[in-house]
Amino acid sequence: MSVKGSFGIVALLVAGALSASAQVSPYSWKNLPRVSMPVFKKDTFNILKYGAKPDGLTLNTGSINKAIADCSAKGGGVVLIPQGLWLTGPVVMKSNVNLHVNRAALLQFTDDKSQYKLVEGNYEGHVAVRNESPISGINLTNIAITGDGIIDGHGEVWRAISKERLTEAEWKKLVASGGIVSENGKTWYPSASYVKGLQTPGAGILGRGKTLADNEPMKDFFRPNMLVLTNCKKVLLQGVTLQNSAAWDIHTLLCEDLNVQNVRVRNNWNAQNGDGIDVESCKNVLIEGSTFDAGDDGICIKSGRDEEGRKRGKPTENVVVRNNVVYRAHGGFVIGSEMSGGARNIFVYDCTFIGTDIGLRFKTTRGRGGVVENIFIKNISMRAILHEAILFDMYYGGKSPGEDDVVKDEATIPVTEATPSFRNFYVNNVACNGAEKALMIRGLPEMSIKGIHIENSTFQTDKGADIIEGQDVSLKNVYLQSKDSNPLINIQNGSNIMFDHVTYKNAELLFKISGKKSAGIKLLNTDTSKAKNKAVFGAGVANNVLVVK
Repeated sequence: MSVKGSFGIVALLVAGALSASAQVSPYSWKNLPRVSMPVFKKDTFNILKYGAKPDGLTLNTGSINKAIADCSAKGGGVVLIPQGLWLTGPVVMKSNVNLHVNRAALLQFTDDKSQYKLVEGNYEGHVAVRNESPISGINLTNIAITGDGIIDGHGEVWRAISKERLTEAEWKKLVASGGIVSENGKTWYPSASYVKGLQTPGAGILGRGKTLADNEPMKDFFRPNMLVLTNCKKVLLQGVTLQNSAAWDIHTLLCEDLNVQNVRVRNNWNAQNGDGIDVESCKNVLIEGSTFDAGDDGICIKSGRDEEGRKRGKPTENVVVRNNVVYRAHGGFVIGSEMSGGARNIFVYDCTFIGTDIGLRFKTTRGRGGVVENIFIKNISMRAILHEAILFDMYYGGKSPGEDDVVKDEATIPVTEATPSFRNFYVNNVACNGAEKALMIRGLPEMSIKGIHIENSTFQTDKGADIIEGQDVSLKNVYLQSKDSNPLINIQNGSNIMFDHVTYKNAELLFKISGKKSAGIKLLNTDTSKAKNKAVFGAGVANNVLVVK
């Protein structure tokens, strides 16, 4: 069986439905274990019995954590957050506990930053000083957060924001609330402590004589991710709404058997680093039926950053992402840019992206290292995408989509362990109605992006496709309707590229081909008569690099 044909079989395998006798390709996870679900005792520990009060005034941190600790100590069960407005500080999960938030409950984390102590945590792939997360758990087994209630991180008191991202009325209200406005009047900061951290080189670094106590004067700068689970097994997040995080909303690190089902994540579109979910160095993951509104990437796969991530050496692997919706976000489904431990065996299907900056976003840069491979994507619907429908970018510089650096890279740089690699992506049945560009592939001169295969897809966009430093790329049964078709397809230093049955309305120029490494470009089963000009070739590129059949 071909790699492309194994898509549906792998989805069944993850659900445990594939027979052992089935013949599958090496890429189809033949030996993939099932994603195990946690199981809990029926015993219920109501936080009301621990003195908690749903008045929005009482700080219930002690009551909630005592209920969780007692539940775990007695063999586990359900800790119930019933109807009410429950003000609390940080909540610490324990093994065998299902924290159940009632539909009519609002678990509101306090805006009193003194309730969150400084801890050694992890941020954007590095060990770093952070404030304690509103909800956290370390080295746990058999845990869950369930129910249809709302968990709010009170993130607006932690985040800086620029004036241009607010209305005039919102800006005036924010400035009147306190905090500090930058000298140029363009940015609001929550406190002097935040500004001190922003202005301190190496803020948050531990070791080399630096301790947590040394970072206290800039405490506000270390914004916490709202839910952080580290090295946990058999995890279930189901039904709840998690919203208004200070930074990333859900961060799972080094977890195994992670189930995310019918969760709603809500961060404002202008929430700094407001990712929906970041799955980092995890194994056996299912994300399904969930909805994301994010201030940064929506559903994101990571595995550590640079040398630190490579040393950890834990890829995110064996992941299924299905039946999800992503609204405003920097990317709908994303891998990177902190992917130094690698990512592999990932299946994304039956998802919808509406209004995201980019639809499918794969990003890295020199220094990361790591291999991202065997990524299978199918049945994706997109509408009103701001920039690229599909983006592979090895020049990611930490900027938001639309703010990319102009790349003028003619350097010959040796390939080392710090050189990242993207390879073996299979994309089938994408429909995009509205985007700036259909496809961008931008590899490195020393490391092409390899093995990108896109089939049975339609793109209604302003611009067509760019393939820069791409190798072994194929587009088959692809429709490109582009407002700017001069050229429709731009190839720079691309090799072994096949276009089979590409359709389009009209084009000023079908191909622009440049770069001395461009070679082996084939156009099959395609009507070239709708293009005013079939191809132009840059300096040093022979006309015969393009073969039309």
